[in-house]
Amino acid sequence: MRLDLTPPRLTPSCFQVWRRNLLVWRKLMVPSLLGNLADPTFYMLGLGFGIGALMPAIDGVPYITFLAAGTICYATMNSATFEALYSAFSRMHVQRTWDSIMNAPVGLDDIVFAETMWAASKSVLSGIAILLLIWLLGLSHSPLTLWLIPLMLLMGVAFASMAMVMTALAGSYDFFMYYFSLLVTPMVLLSGVFYPISALPPLLQQVGAALPLSHAIDLARPLVYGRVPEDALLHLGVLALYAIVGFMLALILVRRRLLE
Repeated sequence: MRLDLTPPRLTPSCFQVWRRNLLVWRKLMVPSLLGNLADPTFYMLGLGFGIGALMPAIDGVPYITFLAAGTICYATMNSATFEALYSAFSRMHVQRTWDSIMNAPVGLDDIVFAETMWAASKSVLSGIAILLLIWLLGLSHSPLTLWLIPLMLLMGVAFASMAMVMTALAGSYDFFMYYFSLLVTPMVLLSGVFYPISALPPLLQQVGAALPLSHAIDLARPLVYGRVPEDALLHLGVLALYAIVGFMLALILVRRRLLE
């Protein structure tokens, strides 16, 4: 089967698709936010105060502060992933919303781009909620934490793009369990969310260092500490690469699925 490898053909209509998702989401805003925030918040508070009471300082800060930076990245990744998997798949395959939209003068490329950016937008809200909790708990007062907000957007695009690849391939919701079991869960455990990567064996450290969540945490954690991240351009470049490659692959696969 021939693949359409042409660059994205985007028009201003993509904003209208994004806006359509926003208007629908507003009706379910409260349960949606609670669902995305409950898991990372409980992890941060439960592990931070519980295990943190038994842990020595890490990087010169209390364990809960160390964990807070990882939780921001985890919450952002989680929100973008769920939206680009389950919600986007529902609109594409189950509800056939994409087919209806394409009856208007809106191209498939616009829809895929809008879905990716919508998932990223939702992930920023989840990340900001965790950031507000960090401020309220007094875990960080540095103005550098404001740089976490644009970082959340980049993270959201990267993880949403990766998830859209799975959405393009999925035949049912059950397919997504492979993605969580084989990629998301190992990435959370190998990227330094709950403990430093340096605590892992050398081979696992190398695997973890190649994952996008590791690069996100390497940027976010110093910002929470009030420090400028080292090798910031490298980490930003890796996240951007995951976003671009993921989006292009997702677009190619969606074109093959819906247009051929």
